Amino acid sequence: MAEKKRDIDFGKKASEYDKSWGRVSRRFYRLLLEHVELKPGMTVLDAGCGTGTILREMGDACSINGYGIDLQENMIKEAKRKCPEMNIQVSRCEETPFKDNTFDVVITCMAYHHFADRAGFAQEAARILKAGGCLYIADPRLPKIIRKLINTVSNLSHIAGGFYSPHEIYKDFAAYGFEPGDYVFDGYAQVVGLLRSPKS
Repeated sequence: MAEKKRDIDFGKKASEYDKSWGRVSRRFYRLLLEHVELKPGMTVLDAGCGTGTILREMGDACSINGYGIDLQENMIKEAKRKCPEMNIQVSRCEETPFKDNTFDVVITCMAYHHFADRAGFAQEAARILKAGGCLYIADPRLPKIIRKLINTVSNLSHIAGGFYSPHEIYKDFAAYGFEPGDYVFDGYAQVVGLLRSPKS
């Protein structure tokens, strides 16, 4: 049996997250708001929603049906406070409670590098996204040598997740019926877009 890897527990600092790590995330939020094509009535899921900041900003920008999931109960409490009209709940990103073909858009912002089961998330995203739906992964953009170093140290230290290039992400999701979409970046922030193939 594979050893379970540990992760950072952000739930203990949920009430202070927006004033600390949340500030670092502002550039990612802006890129998502600029490049995710939202239309009124769209059903949008934030996988690893944290305190719900980007969901709130998307909801303020467009009349969406917003959903959020996160493993940390304290994060979910903050997200529910910010987004009382949305469906926010505790759930794993690779095993969600939603029906097939539920969402027009799935996003994950500053969360993908924590995912221990990337293949599981790719498979689940393919299941819950509608044909032709879009997945957007907003995560740090790091030089190859730094990515490799961090990923090696994390693996040796049994820490979940890692950092990946757009090419690596496109390759991982291709097996689950995703096609490459737009790629945008600003300094250390990148958004990798993927399209669920209408034929999958």
